[in-house]
Amino acid sequence: MALPKWSRADGWTPAFPRPSHWFKAPWWILSILTGAKSFVDNPILGSRRLNRAGLHAWRLKTAHKFASWRRARLAKHLSATLREQFDRDGFIVIRDFLSVNDFDAVRSAFLNEKFECRDHQQGDTITRRVAISPQVREQVPELDALFADTRWRGIMAYISSTLSEPLLYAQSVAGGAAEGAPDPQHQLHSDTFHPSLKAWLFLTDVAPDGRPLTYVAGSHRLSSARIAWEQKRSVDVLRTGDRLSQRGSFRIAPHELAELGLPQPTVFAVPANTLVAIDTCGFHARADSDRQTVRAELWAFVRRSPFIPWARGGLLSWRPIATRQTQWVGPIVDWLDRRGWKRQHWQPVGKRRLQDF
Repeated sequence: MALPKWSRADGWTPAFPRPSHWFKAPWWILSILTGAKSFVDNPILGSRRLNRAGLHAWRLKTAHKFASWRRARLAKHLSATLREQFDRDGFIVIRDFLSVNDFDAVRSAFLNEKFECRDHQQGDTITRRVAISPQVREQVPELDALFADTRWRGIMAYISSTLSEPLLYAQSVAGGAAEGAPDPQHQLHSDTFHPSLKAWLFLTDVAPDGRPLTYVAGSHRLSSARIAWEQKRSVDVLRTGDRLSQRGSFRIAPHELAELGLPQPTVFAVPANTLVAIDTCGFHARADSDRQTVRAELWAFVRRSPFIPWARGGLLSWRPIATRQTQWVGPIVDWLDRRGWKRQHWQPVGKRRLQDF
């Protein structure tokens, strides 16, 4: 495990940063009130002393209170049945989400036509994405039926606790398609300490051995046991945690779930045209398989700063910007990567079909 530059030799007690890093101190402090989550990149967030005193637990509880406050104001956008399902389980599942004609057109377009793609490899898994830009929406006009659907908009808003427009992609996940270590997404994990949204509208059937999404029902709620578990992890993570846990995506072993009063994961082996939307603060994973698998889906993502009290989306939800966010993200990160400011994990691979690996 690589030690952070400001850590002592024992590898887990952050020390006062070296002078060459002092200029970052204002950002480290301000990051407390943002969605920053990495314990290894910020000596304030990673401080064993501060987390023992309750810094991480305070951020966790406060972020969830803000999310509950925003969701209460967005509840009118979602039916009582779907709201009850989400509040209980942390996920919403709807089969046959689109009409047969609209779904067939969307699936046919993304499985048969070529689009500009980017690939990202994690372990032995390759994920391929197509940014849903205005040009793609013109090419696949049936997408408008999805994005205008009041259920879709209500689900996105309520789970993410904001009216911010989601980032939208068509993507395929090819498990066992590359040489590499086991896919880290097979481990149960929470993406971050605060509520956020991921959603999948599956374009292909997902078999039980097709590396389906799994989710621990109810793990999005903050019980006293979960808060205690989070605080303990925040104190020990730089000493005992894996790389992704140290960066704020805590991993949990299946046998630990019972200690938190949680069930074993629900497995979403579902037919095509099923929508699954989750709060990624809950524990979830991609199931493993003993064969090579490929699934295709439309994928939505929202993670905004958790300490903002208002639910409105702001500038990024203004339509001329909102519809181009995913189109711009790749080139912006490319530019940052060339200057050494941010690593680009998603590499352009040209025009390809989603499932051609």
